Amino acid sequence: MAEGNNMLLGILAVILGILVIAFPLLSIFTASVLAGLAVVFLGIWLLAQSFGTWGASKAASIAFLILGLVAVICGIGLFGHILAFSFLTSIALFFAGFFLIISGIMSLFTKEGTAAKGSGGIGIILGILYIILASFAWDPYYLALLIGIWLVIDGIALFFVNPSDLVNTEKLEI
Repeated sequence: MAEGNNMLLGILAVILGILVIAFPLLSIFTASVLAGLAVVFLGIWLLAQSFGTWGASKAASIAFLILGLVAVICGIGLFGHILAFSFLTSIALFFAGFFLIISGIMSLFTKEGTAAKGSGGIGIILGILYIILASFAWDPYYLALLIGIWLVIDGIALFFVNPSDLVNTEKLEI
């Protein structure tokens, strides 16, 4: 059983997951606003980097300036735009699924041993699952449902597993 902090985080994740499932459009709108704000702040930081690096490298400064302007424009476009957020999420899932399938196939043909072949097979299965989920993520309602289910599952897992124990175990094995 998990400790107090993880129990509280698990309860909060389950409650948040249920709220996301209960109010899908409001949840996706909130996520798109937060993602838009994050991208706008990233763009502002890149613009500040642009002015800070002008003396050292004009090429790097111009690159920061262009990236900053693109980030601010994309962040403003993403801010509160539910369909843009769903589209970007779906594209990210498609790319992740594609790369999982490719790496799984490479693992099947390049590594030796049962565990390596099994991890390659799992990579292919997860890649296919990601692509299937990406096809549903185009719709904001399904995207909210996927996020809500993930939060509930993660919250329940926090009841039983303490993530710091996993980190400490990995450090001992190394």
